[in-house]
Amino acid sequence: MDRNDELRYLILAAQREGSRLFAEQVRPLGLTPSQAEVLAVLYEEQPLSLIELGARMVCETGSPSRLVDGLVKAELVERIPSQTDQRKVTLTLTERGTALYREVAAVEQQFGALIGAWGEQADLEGMMKALWQFVGDKPAGKALARRLKRDRE
Repeated sequence: MDRNDELRYLILAAQREGSRLFAEQVRPLGLTPSQAEVLAVLYEEQPLSLIELGARMVCETGSPSRLVDGLVKAELVERIPSQTDQRKVTLTLTERGTALYREVAAVEQQFGALIGAWGEQADLEGMMKALWQFVGDKPAGKALARRLKRDRE
């Protein structure tokens, strides 16, 4: 295996382990990582249409309609019909969804501290720059840029 393949597999391994650890942390809240991301995106920018939400999702590709359906059934997200366009629906967090997001935010903060502690021993800025160069023009990179308000679209 050459160094390029090693790097590719290290990124894949880090993503899988990070996803597994995060899933373990949000599981007691009754959420998947993708559901937690929906709550976070809505908390940051609500109200959003389904298309706008999907454009900001990193964990999921395509339409998050099934994710939203489950969160609506759990009374965490509310669909609000537009008063000006009957075809348009906006999504917002319910009070219950906002309260649960605060628990998700605490998990994210703990997870971030873990990464930060590890990052003190590594060239975190260099790694981030290299990863942004790789994902910047791809769908997941664009979704993250939108979340960070760095999009140029």
